[in-house]
Amino acid sequence: MLSETLFGTDEMMTSLMQKRKAGGVVWKVVFLFSTSLAILFLLLLLVSVIDSTFGYVAVRNEMEPSQLVAGKDAVSEFSRAELETVLQEHLSSGILRRVLHDKPLQERSKTDLVSLAQQYVVKPSVVRSWGLGDSLLDQKSIEAFMAGNEGLHLTFRSWINWSFFTSDQSANPLNAGVRTAFLGSLWIIMITFVFAFPIGVGAAIYLEEYAVDNKLNRLLQLNIFNLSAVPSIIYGLLGLAVFVRSMEHITSGAFLSSVSDTTANGRTILSGGLTLALLVLPIIIINTQEALKAVPDSLRMSSYGVGATKWQTIASHVLPASIDRILTGTILALSRALGETAPLVVIGASTFISVDPSSIFSKFTTLPIQIYQWSARPQGAYRNVAGAAIITLMLLLMAMNSFAIIMRDKISKKKRMES
Repeated sequence: MLSETLFGTDEMMTSLMQKRKAGGVVWKVVFLFSTSLAILFLLLLLVSVIDSTFGYVAVRNEMEPSQLVAGKDAVSEFSRAELETVLQEHLSSGILRRVLHDKPLQERSKTDLVSLAQQYVVKPSVVRSWGLGDSLLDQKSIEAFMAGNEGLHLTFRSWINWSFFTSDQSANPLNAGVRTAFLGSLWIIMITFVFAFPIGVGAAIYLEEYAVDNKLNRLLQLNIFNLSAVPSIIYGLLGLAVFVRSMEHITSGAFLSSVSDTTANGRTILSGGLTLALLVLPIIIINTQEALKAVPDSLRMSSYGVGATKWQTIASHVLPASIDRILTGTILALSRALGETAPLVVIGASTFISVDPSSIFSKFTTLPIQIYQWSARPQGAYRNVAGAAIITLMLLLMAMNSFAIIMRDKISKKKRMES
């Protein structure tokens, strides 16, 4: 009788359990549908990018290889002596001086000579390009296009290849590459990590371990939460006002006599890295605080019990126990910084630059800015190049995350072995 008073009759309990079970099934279906939908959209994005990265290309040469060397229809068929002769006879004096200044023809590999002849003598230009889907399923229309346009060469091209990684920007999509943008992204992420990680972790330790519960600290915490939701372009305006204009003497490198090129006027890698460091700083602080909260108080009490000070407890017990979670939050924050475009455009990042960054005071561009610039061009071939750049950005992001996850797992494994 007492159990019936507290929990109801058996019929009521059975009905309640059936309702709960039915509710669980419904929510399970909702979660599975949401996950499936997210995976579907990601697959569609990936398929779209891959489709634009491979396919047929219709090319018109400014000078045919057979006009350079009789009986040979491709530059790759030329002998080394023929390549050197063609380059010396057909390169303009300015380009030839630049090529010889970089490296004499006799010291270059045959592959390098073929690339030079293809780029500066044959000068192919894209008339039309097709995606992978059209190249495989709509070959009749491609054949009709080629039949109606004489003098074109049809080739199946992979827009992402080794030369794409090693070449800089070019006005010809066939010669365009991401080397400069790739190096710029690496520099920016390095500066962002160096400034944001120690400051973010230090601020989180203070707020979580040292700060008392008063109005000032509650206001500080509230502002950190609010800053994590501020649109990224606002940080770009802040970086423009503070790092580019107010601190131009520092961020341009003008205060150092060893920096000869200060023409960037503060629009440098240092300014970009500091701007993105401000962007991800609230995220790192919040994630680090959550990681510190997850450490059980019993671990702190045991440290205090053997006479350790507060800082000794934090350094020897709290941080080692939470470092894997802290690194996870940092990975997510840096991943966001790697894909940002708006703040860097606002502070004056270059959209077209062919000079590799050599220091934190160099002009720069990044992969997201390069993708945006190529996608905005009216020529269809640049969309293919943009697709290849997107894959490059994804590979960089995966490599960076994989390295961080491996390091995190090694630290966690070492921590478990020591405990």
